[in-house]
Amino acid sequence: MTAPPPIYFDNNATTRVLPEAVAAMLPHFSDSYGNASSAHGFGAEVAAALRGARQAVQRLIGAASEAEIIFTSGGTEANNTAIHAALAAQPGRDEIVISAVEHPSILAPCAALERRGLVRVHRIGVDAQGRLDLDAYRAALSERVALVSLIWANNETGTVFPADGLAELAHRAGALFHSDAVQAVGKRPIDLAATEIDMLSLSAHKFHGPKGVGALYLRKGVGFAPLLLGGRQERARRAGTENVPGIVGSGKAAEIAAARMADDLPRIAALRDRLQAGLCAAIPRVLVLGDLRDRLANTLCLAFEFVEAEMILLRLAQAGIAASSGSACAAGGTEPSHVLRAMAVPFSAAHGAVRLSLSRFSTEAEVDRVLAVLPGIIADLRAMSPFWADLVASEPAGGRAGC
Repeated sequence: MTAPPPIYFDNNATTRVLPEAVAAMLPHFSDSYGNASSAHGFGAEVAAALRGARQAVQRLIGAASEAEIIFTSGGTEANNTAIHAALAAQPGRDEIVISAVEHPSILAPCAALERRGLVRVHRIGVDAQGRLDLDAYRAALSERVALVSLIWANNETGTVFPADGLAELAHRAGALFHSDAVQAVGKRPIDLAATEIDMLSLSAHKFHGPKGVGALYLRKGVGFAPLLLGGRQERARRAGTENVPGIVGSGKAAEIAAARMADDLPRIAALRDRLQAGLCAAIPRVLVLGDLRDRLANTLCLAFEFVEAEMILLRLAQAGIAASSGSACAAGGTEPSHVLRAMAVPFSAAHGAVRLSLSRFSTEAEVDRVLAVLPGIIADLRAMSPFWADLVASEPAGGRAGC
């Protein structure tokens, strides 16, 4: 019997590259191979392609000018650049405000600066739904803060922070505001010109573009110091010959994301809700993690009590279903992620947290197959757990409903 086609529900880690993006990239590996910095016709042709991609990214995020887009190697470089630039632009200020649930590409450079005694870092906590502690945030803001960097949408739970309002509060204290919007761009409408956000990071491979290319939005007039020095590429803000095929592919993906978002997001959210409702109905003792009122349309994070996420993912993979236990950039450990710890997810469930993240390519048939497979996996794994057996024996009938 032929095996069913594989299912990819790990789109917060990376996405399938659009065929249109691949087609746009191909000429820049062969015929259109000039250097955009060259004065001859080969260079001019490539420079025009880069400008078209820059304008597409500008439109996707609602930037006021294409000059506000700096292409990078991805979200990690954009995040590191934003931290470096903010500290250089704010002499005399030596504090940074972040949240406890940031991506490692924010947490790690901040921790490194702190260890060297260069900055003080305020890490703002979250509640059980992953929502920022606004009182603690306001209390951390002072004339010492150079930068506030807060994630727009969490990569594990999908919880969305109110970035617009958070930027306004930062500006009242004279701080610059940056948002890691790698998970948000292409998954929700963004209009940066209507906000007070100074800098924003994005990565093309999260919205069906190629890997190895991203961008940093830098609002016009905001002070800046480049992280990479050398040539005068990207208006002397990011040295190094541009990754032309990747940038062109990211531009095509941005163009399609902007055009299809209004249709894609409701359909994807409906699939996510169908998946959530079906799993909650079929599986007892499961928690839905994140802010159910404001989260990414494609993201479902579930914590199954008394079962290990690694075993769930192994069994899913054996059934041809790709999922994740959280951030791919922090995978490999056996302990619950820093996001789950910050949310104080109960110990009995934190080790069983699984993220299912959908995309525009996801279908009802795929959702139905996960609904047919996952409940049996959880039941089998719990049957091997003495903790589950003790719980079943101690609980009254009907006391183990899902979600």
